[in-house]
Amino acid sequence: MKGFRYLASVVTLELSPPLCVGCGRCVEVCPHQVFRIEDKKAALADRDACMECGACALNCPTSAIKVDAGVGCASGLINEWLREKKLPGLKGSGCCE
Repeated sequence: MKGFRYLASVVTLELSPPLCVGCGRCVEVCPHQVFRIEDKKAALADRDACMECGACALNCPTSAIKVDAGVGCASGLINEWLREKKLPGLKGSGCCE
């Protein structure tokens, strides 16, 4: 999703460069190109593009990345999509309310 934006300067994403070993996993798994490798370490290329999915933190072998996954845009987008689809078992879908 190129050009993705949620709210400026509110993302919970934190990167600790001293802990980074430059493996590049964050660059590989981030769906919004939030990270880049700079001087053999991860750097934030576009922090506000983060949707707080948590893939980077889960795949970081040194815990150099922290993010409160599920509190931001990713969960909001998924929940909205589920409401629109009115999947069985969800409140408001007419089933199991």
